Amino acid sequence: MRASTFSIVAFDPSTNELGVAVQSKFLSVGAVVPWVIGGLGAIATQAWANTSYGPRGLRLLEEGHEPGRVIETLTQSDEHNDQRQIGIVDSTGRSASFTGTKCLAWAGGLAQDNVAVQGNILAGPAVIENMAASFSTSSGCLADRLLAALQAGQAAGGDRRGKQSSALYIGKPAGGYGGFNDRYIDLRVDDHPEPIDELARLLSLHKLYFFRPAPEDLIQVDDRLGAEICALLVKAGMLARSNSRYNEAAQAAFTAFMHRENLEERVRTDGSVDRQTLEYLRTYRPARGRRPMARG
Repeated sequence: MRASTFSIVAFDPSTNELGVAVQSKFLSVGAVVPWVIGGLGAIATQAWANTSYGPRGLRLLEEGHEPGRVIETLTQSDEHNDQRQIGIVDSTGRSASFTGTKCLAWAGGLAQDNVAVQGNILAGPAVIENMAASFSTSSGCLADRLLAALQAGQAAGGDRRGKQSSALYIGKPAGGYGGFNDRYIDLRVDDHPEPIDELARLLSLHKLYFFRPAPEDLIQVDDRLGAEICALLVKAGMLARSNSRYNEAAQAAFTAFMHRENLEERVRTDGSVDRQTLEYLRTYRPARGRRPMARG
């Protein structure tokens, strides 16, 4: 079975993030293609994927080899290199892409500063070209730009066999949960009719739960908004019906609600609320069987 797919590896020098995004007509592509170490490099290994290219390639980067030399070393010792495909970017933005001569058409890739794009069994070269163009012209965080590149590749025809799975893996030093590792974003769609759309949904949830609100998304809680929040907290079973003022009890209930819903990164102590949390509360529906935690 071949991991016939299209992928992008990229580096964002403004945030020191390295990442891989991939989509394929292949089950659980995220278990095969992406390999990342924050602060070091990102690798996508695909086609008749040699998964040893991931850890071995990262070790070679750690030894100081540039991406092109890493690919030479990996492929020279591989008797089936004509059926492999690999893209690499390092933490200085150097990149390289390799496509074996027996990879199934259309197959190819390109490498530019901070990014490498590659794919096989594609609708045509426009898939790769669109992905590279999207990445070079898009804005936002690295995750948004990688996802946009996948969407651009799919819009150009993508994998000509169809769609099944996708993945987004971004490494950043101390970027993981609690700062204990480099796994900043690790999202996978293993089997779905629209894997890129589902990946976008998961990324929006990741941002909601793990990103802190942007300053421009903060709203000061005035009397009118405070009354609305109180009513919503009553509906959520977090506040007694007798309370309609956004006082200390209401604020404590709101904080408890946010902790219960895994929104700890969005808790505010300055009398404000962010737009995403407010929308979450406005559309909240209590889980079946959950006991209310009403406060006075």
